[in-house]
Amino acid sequence: MGDVAATMKIMPESVETDLDDLKSKLEAVIPEGASLFGSKIEPVAFGLKALVMVIMVGDIEGGTEQVETAFAAVPGVESVQVTEVGRPL
Repeated sequence: MGDVAATMKIMPESVETDLDDLKSKLEAVIPEGASLFGSKIEPVAFGLKALVMVIMVGDIEGGTEQVETAFAAVPGVESVQVTEVGRPL
């Protein structure tokens, strides 16, 4: 047993969404047993930017499911996609 780093791309509902505010809201709903390892803003297209967050989760059954569900329920989130999962270095 150990931790895994899950990289998640969170797409906002619109170009006008304040990504700093959205990040704060996402940090507030991270489930117990998971933690934020890092984040960055990534340009997508036509002024739209995505919030990319690396979340440390235990390698238990369900893995990132609780985090994905919590993030998807936050107002202003259009979609949540896990782009990479691996062991931290």
